[in-house]
Amino acid sequence: MSYGANLPDAWRQAGVYAGRILKGAKPSDLPVVQSSRFELVINLQAARALDLTVPPTLLARADEVIE
Repeated sequence: MSYGANLPDAWRQAGVYAGRILKGAKPSDLPVVQSSRFELVINLQAARALDLTVPPTLLARADEVIE
């Protein structure tokens, strides 16, 4: 199971940040940006290999389930 920042969104934010710097903004003047989109990924194959039971309610909330 993994809960973390949405990687495509993080790369998009990095591009926006780099664009601002390339347009002349001072990096020290830019605010620190924190990810606002997170995702939950569950690997059922690994859970089965470890003989773990994942509740159906948790599976329903997951953004991605790896069979």
